[in-house]
Amino acid sequence: MSKNYRTAQGRIIDMASLAAKNERIRAVGINQQVNARGDDIDPMGKIIKPVTQKVGKKYQETVGNRSAQVKSKPAAKTTKAAEELSLEELELQNLYDEEDKDIEKVKGKEEKK
Repeated sequence: MSKNYRTAQGRIIDMASLAAKNERIRAVGINQQVNARGDDIDPMGKIIKPVTQKVGKKYQETVGNRSAQVKSKPAAKTTKAAEELSLEELELQNLYDEEDKDIEKVKGKEEKK
């Protein structure tokens, strides 16, 4: 969905259609030789290198870089003491579970309204 803007004179401008209509025109105010879409162009306005090719190359540089990859950490070893909860911790857990149920009830009542 495109965004429409109102000018100071009250005219409506659809910026998405305006950009799409002029994407092959040379960009103004940039020291690079590109069109409004981002393609590299020659002085005659012919496309030398499309923006999709440039983006794909940058993506491959990032994805192909092994240092940029997320390394999975080995699962932490848990001890039996860490798995078992103390009596106080169990009481707190039950208390939180009851509060969560109360919160869900309130949310359900609010949604019905």
